Amino acid sequence: MSPGLAAVATGFRGFARYLGGVLGADAYTKYLEHHHAAGHGEPPLTEREFWRDRTDRQDSNPQGRCC
Repeated sequence: MSPGLAAVATGFRGFARYLGGVLGADAYTKYLEHHHAAGHGEPPLTEREFWRDRTDRQDSNPQGRCC
């Protein structure tokens, strides 16, 4: 791969990570990191349970959202 193409690919990956962070796509990963660091005794939620819980909490308390 040429150096110019490698730089473009690196820039695109960085932008994709940034956009994923802004949109909350990395929320489950952050949850797992927090769960592990906090030393909770119970096992973490599965990814499906996490997103269901997050959606339910947002629906019951819709502050800071456009719709």
